[in-house]
Amino acid sequence: MSFKIDRGLFKYDFIDHHAVLCVPVDADVKEIRKRYLQVARRLHPDSSFTQTAAQKELGNELLSKLVNPAYEKLVGDRTRTEYILILSQISKRLVQESTSVTLNTDLAKQLVEAANTDHFYKTAIAKLALTQYDSLEQALQVIAQASELNLVYLMRSVSKLPTALPPAQPKVQLATPQPNAPKNPLPALAKEGLVVEQYVRRAQSLIEKNQFAQAKVELQEALKLEPKNSRCHSLIAMVYLKQNQLKMAKIHFDNALKLDPSDETALQWKPKIDKALGQQISDHKVTSSPNNGDKQPDKSGSGGLFGGLFGGKKK
Repeated sequence: MSFKIDRGLFKYDFIDHHAVLCVPVDADVKEIRKRYLQVARRLHPDSSFTQTAAQKELGNELLSKLVNPAYEKLVGDRTRTEYILILSQISKRLVQESTSVTLNTDLAKQLVEAANTDHFYKTAIAKLALTQYDSLEQALQVIAQASELNLVYLMRSVSKLPTALPPAQPKVQLATPQPNAPKNPLPALAKEGLVVEQYVRRAQSLIEKNQFAQAKVELQEALKLEPKNSRCHSLIAMVYLKQNQLKMAKIHFDNALKLDPSDETALQWKPKIDKALGQQISDHKVTSSPNNGDKQPDKSGSGGLFGGLFGGKKK
């Protein structure tokens, strides 16, 4: 059985896996896994929701051809990165071609005008998720509807559109355009803006969980795309600091301040790191002196300079 969807992001030869699971485009792995389990239980042939043989077959087809591949793509580190990059390339293509968007659903049209983009979008996605696979025959239409919401959300959140646009200047071409109606180009879906924001959000979540090695990987990928992002430099500096790599932390705090002299985190921690590194040099000179006696160096571990930077707490 073939599942063809030609609305929303699907229209651009792209499989919108977020729409298949009906999760926001910025959903984390935990949220994606939770949603996948809900959908998988609903569509499994042994589920009480699928009663007839035809329903069981259709549910199994949706699960194996759409839902399982979506989950695998969105939870794998490598596949998720590739997926996000492809998504960002779509934005570049649309901007270059000055393509106008066709919206078919009222929800997507309302999102174009919504004052609070995030709240409206996530509320709408959550509402669709409640009944997404209640009618298996209508599931593709719901996926298409979710994908239109994803498209509009990306347009508005990344391109920094104002919350209220003049009604006399239509933002998108609707499903039933008037002849000779003026066409506006798609707002810019900045490639780096979308991808870097995804990396930063995941990194911040990992930092909160003290998973510094994984957070560093996310931020390194972000800096490959946007090397002059002061926020990324400041965050990765904190990761290095937490790992007691003071020299690397100093390098990135220096970069953050060059790019944004008002960066609060860098302003707070760089002087402390400079002082700690200076103390390391001083201690090294003392221990290297032939008259140092039995004095031992003060290592910058959790009990030394590094511990002092964080008030003596262990990392």
